[in-house]
Amino acid sequence: MWQPDEDPLDFDTSALEDWDEERARAALRGTHATLYRNHLHIAAKLDQWAMAEGQRTDADARYKAGYVQALQDMAAFLRQTYFLPAGPD
Repeated sequence: MWQPDEDPLDFDTSALEDWDEERARAALRGTHATLYRNHLHIAAKLDQWAMAEGQRTDADARYKAGYVQALQDMAAFLRQTYFLPAGPD
């Protein structure tokens, strides 16, 4: 989990289709920096949830795969700044 002395953008971006580090760093400096840091925290929790769901043995494999994908997609959208208010900072 991110700590104050660590880079909040220190995570694997290889699966993020629309990753833009400049946009993310600008969000960390912008008007909604606190909100974006919260989104990054939520994304990390979604990753943990997806990992735990992926290890379940009591659910249909197709259902489980779809559920895990949905959690991963939400984490990706949060990291890529999609849920920050639009408009100039």
